[in-house]
Amino acid sequence: MRRGDGQAIFTAECSHSFHFHCIASNVKHGNQICPVCRAKWKEIPLQGPTLDSQLGRARINPIDWPHNNDLTTVIRRLPPPRSNSSRHVAPISDPEPAIFNDDESLDHVTDSTERTFSNKSAADYGDRRKVDIKTYTEVSAIPRFSSSDSFTVLIHLTAPVSSLWHNAGKNETKLPKITQPPRAPVDLVTVLDISGSMAGTKLALLKRAMGFVIQNLGPNDRLAVIAFSSTARRLFPLRRMSETGRQQALQAVNSLVANGGTNIAEGLRKGAKIMEDRREKNPVASIILLSDGQDTYTVNNVVGGQNLPNYQLLLPSSIRPDETSGFKIPVHAFGFGADHDASSMHSISEISGGTFSFIETEGVIQDAFAQCIGGLLSVVVKDLHVMIECVHPTIRLTSLKAGSYPNRMMSNQRIGSIDVGDLYADEERDFLVSMNVPAEVSSHETSLLKVKCVYNDPLTKESVTLEGEEVKIERTDVARKEVVSIEVDRQQNRIRAAEAMAQARTAAENGDLSGAVSILENIRKFYQKPCRLNPTIGFALRSTLSSRKCKRGWRVDTFTRHQDGRIFCRD
Repeated sequence: MRRGDGQAIFTAECSHSFHFHCIASNVKHGNQICPVCRAKWKEIPLQGPTLDSQLGRARINPIDWPHNNDLTTVIRRLPPPRSNSSRHVAPISDPEPAIFNDDESLDHVTDSTERTFSNKSAADYGDRRKVDIKTYTEVSAIPRFSSSDSFTVLIHLTAPVSSLWHNAGKNETKLPKITQPPRAPVDLVTVLDISGSMAGTKLALLKRAMGFVIQNLGPNDRLAVIAFSSTARRLFPLRRMSETGRQQALQAVNSLVANGGTNIAEGLRKGAKIMEDRREKNPVASIILLSDGQDTYTVNNVVGGQNLPNYQLLLPSSIRPDETSGFKIPVHAFGFGADHDASSMHSISEISGGTFSFIETEGVIQDAFAQCIGGLLSVVVKDLHVMIECVHPTIRLTSLKAGSYPNRMMSNQRIGSIDVGDLYADEERDFLVSMNVPAEVSSHETSLLKVKCVYNDPLTKESVTLEGEEVKIERTDVARKEVVSIEVDRQQNRIRAAEAMAQARTAAENGDLSGAVSILENIRKFYQKPCRLNPTIGFALRSTLSSRKCKRGWRVDTFTRHQDGRIFCRD
């Protein structure tokens, strides 16, 4: 309780604040849950001098508030007696077992939408639930008697759109909310930092963020919570987010108090152990790490007389990319506050194949979590592997541009593969493949590549194998001026810019600021060269071509040049 503009302000255990007389009136009419996050309160605000004696419960005196005739009282609700339910749910206060195999059974609840989907024939949905494979050659044709040592093909993958599974019911406009499409259920472990540096605003943000996560999980999803400071402990096991599960999760999170050091490695170790020891598995599994990122236990190692951080030590072996078993759980890291260690949080997410988000103010926290949770709840492709095979007997692969995705080429350079992992609904991925193209004497076209995708459908739990159309290029009798594919050129520009920024950052971190500036200046000058896409454009900044939209938000699919030299794009 505190004063506020002439009124008593009540802050609940879930960190949400209300005018006391407003919330007391709400409770008086039987409401004992937070109107904002729906957490069930252990301490409820009531008004009146005799309530505690009537209810037989202990009164908690308000802090820093004068006593008067309108006595303000907070009543602590006693826990209800345990029911003799056939399903045993371990209480939160139970000591941790040696093996975390006490996850709640996957007794799925099937709603009407899922029943509708299951009754549909596979033929109705099969094609629309497949990854779309498109390929673009650098140019459409090469003279027959010419050869190339570095010819580029773009592989563009698009995941299925979840809305294709949407079942539009009758009178849909009258419904209060859109019917949710069927999706793959999630196993989620949240690893929460409750060290002393998280005290105050950061802890309040953490609780609010967790409330958002809990409220957006469905009854088929399971959640476990790890809290860590100097050590780590499991608040409760992997449990379905039914109404009871949500209430228990909210109460556990809202009871957290910040103190101690920051041992991220121990928190992640227990989070990974929950995933490894679970008896049953939902199709999608992820770990969310919420912390200010200032690890005080693990990363600093003395090497050659210098203190060099080794962020890989923060991740247990089962999450590291060199794990031979293939067991991999992505960690989605959230850094709280401007003073967090962005390098450690970014490294954790990058090594494990997750994402990293920086949360500086309360205003952006919901957007950050909405993107992460929305993604986890829309995974439509699991463990995607892309395989590239040369068709023409003399063609060899020279490079695979796959960013941070693990990729490899066979020793004969005829076959390459890329491990993409999971894809969210409607997510896109682009990869550049370079190869040699020989001269062609007897044919009007040359077969270059075959592209194949292998992945698991998390909804049907089936393995899917897709083969794209064979990539071919026309061979002409005479040389002609070919326009470079805008799709290939755009991706090449992205890669050049990203590589230049990475080189500049490395130079700057090594103290060579002038070298870093020179690298960025050179790439800027490169982007101001005449555009290869259309000679009539004259000079266009390639940085504009690297985006699908210009500064005004218009799509940059077509360019025109005004007589005075200005460049325009039209929708």
